[in-house]
Formats: sequence, C-alpha cells, structure tokens
Amino acid sequence: MRRKKIKLEGFNNLTKSLSFNIYDVCYARTREDLNSYLAYIDEAYNADRLVQILKDVTEIINANILNIAHQDYEPHGASVTMLIAEGDVPPGGVEETPQEPGPLPEAIVGHLDKSHITVHTYPEIHPTRGISTFRADIDVSTCGHISPLKALNYLIHSFESDIVIIDYRVRGFTRDTDGTKHFIDHDINSIQEFMSEDTKTTYQMMDVNVYGEQMFHTKMRLKEFAVGNYLFNVKAEDLSEREYTSIEEEIDHELTEIFHG
Repeated sequence: MRRKKIKLEGFNNLTKSLSFNIYDVCYARTREDLNSYLAYIDEAYNADRLVQILKDVTEIINANILNIAHQDYEPHGASVTMLIAEGDVPPGGVEETPQEPGPLPEAIVGHLDKSHITVHTYPEIHPTRGISTFRADIDVSTCGHISPLKALNYLIHSFESDIVIIDYRVRGFTRDTDGTKHFIDHDINSIQEFMSEDTKTTYQMMDVNVYGEQMFHTKMRLKEFAVGNYLFNVKAEDLSEREYTSIEEEIDHELTEIFHG
C-alpha cells in the first residue's frame, strides 16, 4: 500500500542518506603487475570520471549542482564532492518515493538538485599475496522530496562491483499542517525493493534492518565466481592446476572476509 501524500507545514526537513562501500578484487602474479593494476584503477576512476558519474547521479535524482570540488591524489585515489540543491517542491505536499527501481547506467534520464554527494576511492594491495582491493565510498545525502534511492542501480553498475555494502537512513523529522511529526515519508522494508531484477539475479544479498530507527543495511556479493574474472595480465589457462587452486583460495578468502566484515 502506498503512503498517503503528506501536506507539510513548510519545508520537508527529512534527510535521506544512501551510503555505498563498493569493492573490486583483483589478483596479479608480480609486483609489477600489481602496480600496473593500480595505475589502471587510477586512470579508470580518476577525478574527472568520478565527476561525470556524480553528475549523472544528480540528473537521476532530480537535483541541481551548486558546486563541485575534485582531487586526484598521489600515489593513488581520488575524491569528488558536490553540493546540490532541490528544485521546486511539487504542489499538494510531499511526493512519495517511487517504488520502481531507478535506471541503469545506459538509461539515464532526469534532472536533480539538493544537499551533497561525495565519492572517495581507496586502491590498495596485499604486500605478499598478489591481491589488490579497490574500494569506492559513495554518499548521496538529500533533503526534501527527492530520493537518493533512485541512483541505487546506476551506482552499483557504474563500478566493477564484486561486493557492495549499502546503508540507507532517514534522519530527523518533518511536520505536517496539523503539527504531527513524520520521521519517514515513504514506504520501505528493504533496500532490495529499489533494485532492478538484473541486480537481484546477479548478487546474493543479506539484510540487517532496524525499522524503528529508519535504518536499512544490505550486503551484496556476486553469485558467479570464476577465477578468470579476477586475474590481471594473466589468463586462467596459463596457470598450473596448483597455482590456479591457490589463487582461487586467495580470492575467495578476500571476498569472504570483506563480505562478512
């Protein structure tokens, strides 16, 4: 059942925050290959690329960009922060958050503005085991009737996401014309409700939700596990059986540790 539209006394003061930790795991045989992988990540997810991703997010959630700050770092990583603002509040009260999933990267539509969006990247390598883990932290925080949940599917598919850890929280309260406080203005039982079918079939998921506090948490891990998808500068068929098994165990161990925290 859809929540009835709320007529507010003034502005919608609810803050809706969507936070991602996105992980990409890779294996390289030599230190030189590991350094090449880090160089690839720094190029693929440099500040300019991240700015474009966040611009797309602002269009999806219907916000307007007020300010952009971005920086590439030495030796690795990049950060982008956008201050965004909401457009006109729809007449007649607060629009409900749409229940249907938002768009995928190839289908961006819309126009947005409000609050802030940030992304920070953290490439790192294991000193002895050939494992490298790239992490991107993304926060989309909005006020008013616009919802960061619309950007959910786009962000998941914009990165090479082996594991995704998502937190969604609605903070504060807004007041209707009768003076009643409302601590949430849309229906939600799980973040998974706002994911596309493609996302749901690709990942295994686990929820931890605290409904009374408007806090929702979902962990995602790719269902398909093929060693060849995690190798950098080497093919699976070029590995000995013993080396293949060893690498498979290393990658699975890394993914399992990250997923279960």
